Amino acid sequence: MFHQDSRQLYRVSEFDRLEWLEHGFGTRASGYWVRTNLVKLRQMHSGVCLCVDRAPGAPLAGDALLTATPGLLLGIRTADCLPILIADTRHKAVAAVHAGWRGSALGVAGKAVQALALHFSSRPEDLQAALGPGICGRCYMVGPEVARSFGAWFPELAEASGPTHLDLAQVNRRQLIQAGLPPQCIYQGAPCTACTPAEFYSYRRDRSESGRMLSVIGVRPR
Repeated sequence: MFHQDSRQLYRVSEFDRLEWLEHGFGTRASGYWVRTNLVKLRQMHSGVCLCVDRAPGAPLAGDALLTATPGLLLGIRTADCLPILIADTRHKAVAAVHAGWRGSALGVAGKAVQALALHFSSRPEDLQAALGPGICGRCYMVGPEVARSFGAWFPELAEASGPTHLDLAQVNRRQLIQAGLPPQCIYQGAPCTACTPAEFYSYRRDRSESGRMLSVIGVRPR
């Protein structure tokens, strides 16, 4: 499902079949996405979703970007948080989502699905989503107050009283299914950032020494 290309980007085989789509999950070795038509965010660990049709003149603040403009690329920076790329196969619209624990607790992935419906009339059954490299549940330990905020999706966490393993990929998968995406159209299995130091930055592992990876999605120019 996930494979690495010559630019050291992780790609999704199912997305590769969409000829109109450009996408890739970055590694610490990939510097491919340095382009003037790349839109990035001042990420806030929020549920804010923004729709763009051109590169803005001033930085935008939020945690999800949407577009249907050909040639415009949307970028998300991560170093343990989960990058999520979403493609509407009917309307050729896309979203890039930054899902850390705070954004995930706010349901940012589901809000991106709602925003696609609002701006582009996207239907959940036409969407495909890829969950990129992020910290895995074995490596990600959180306090009980954080764990309890995910009780709506994992009832066993509602009464957490001590350190708990949190699987952000499974949280977001459940949220996307709840938003209406077919389970078979949610692609996961990307490497763990904390487990794979040769390929990925990890804030949990490296703290202030950590860099960031850039993951990108866009509609190819016509």
